[in-house]
Amino acid sequence: MLNVGFVTDPSHLTHERMGHVERPERLTSIVAQLEVTGLRARMTELEPRAATDAELLAVHQQAVLDEVARHAVPGVSWIDSDTYVTPESPAIARRAAGASIVATEAVLRGEVQSAFVAVRPPGHHATVVNSMGFCLYNNVAVAAAAALRSGLERIAIVDWDIHHGNGTQAIFEADPRVLYVSTHAAPFYPGTGGVHEIGSGAAAGTKVNIPLQHGTADRGFVAVYEQVVVPALERHRPQLVLVSSGWDAHANDPLGTLNVSTAGYTRVAELVIDAARRLCEGRIVVALEGGYDTHALAWCASNLVQLLLGETPTPDPQPATPPAGPDPSMVIGAVRRAIGLD
Repeated sequence: MLNVGFVTDPSHLTHERMGHVERPERLTSIVAQLEVTGLRARMTELEPRAATDAELLAVHQQAVLDEVARHAVPGVSWIDSDTYVTPESPAIARRAAGASIVATEAVLRGEVQSAFVAVRPPGHHATVVNSMGFCLYNNVAVAAAAALRSGLERIAIVDWDIHHGNGTQAIFEADPRVLYVSTHAAPFYPGTGGVHEIGSGAAAGTKVNIPLQHGTADRGFVAVYEQVVVPALERHRPQLVLVSSGWDAHANDPLGTLNVSTAGYTRVAELVIDAARRLCEGRIVVALEGGYDTHALAWCASNLVQLLLGETPTPDPQPATPPAGPDPSMVIGAVRRAIGLD
């Protein structure tokens, strides 16, 4: 059994707006599944902490911190039509970002080989200049910046959320050290992530966007990882892989449209984990982003953890069986040409 770190924080359950899909049950469903299956007991618990101002300001302008703080008023306040803030939210969002740093540091020190970070609110839409899309601070970007400060020269961020991680891409747009790869539905929120968005200046070719047709399903989803994501990782040769793990492309997700099953998500996770084991001694940190069906969250998370532990995943007892979906060959070819893989 491999040594896998686990970070979660019960304080994250107090970030809540009744009726909103980004709700505490997302986290409790994952934790309950890991406990009832015995998986949590087989991982190494890591102690979460709050991210400091300096750690947040490595990827965000001060205005982002000020805006989150300004909205922390009694009741619920809204940064935009999607993104709510409660009085507890600034502290909780700091701890979500800090948990990602804790996991990353533990992996880089060799205390654990890999880690799963089960936190909320999510982060990948938060940009340099604003919070948006349910996200207050960009948890994975904060962790990536910390890893770069530690001396790493090449990092990869793989984002399999159904929405494009516009914030993460923008933060590292001109940084050639960071490979950012996103699979996402298009057209869809937030409207970014076109094939032509490949990074700027010396970073051209290190930002890889794979916009997928609605209804793509397992065949297409797995194919783009086999033919684009894994080759991009192999070319970049990262010293650490971070994953923005949104499970909202699942067929059962109320916001999702890609029709990916638990088995499809598990196969994609296996491909990325195997690549990390070949390229960077298995150093991989997976952090929760979206995903709004609690059954899908629970089973995708437990299968992910089994893969990290080196175990065979347990089949979902309520498998989704979506149709095959459209052929992804055109988008695969377009992306490979755009980033110079062909």
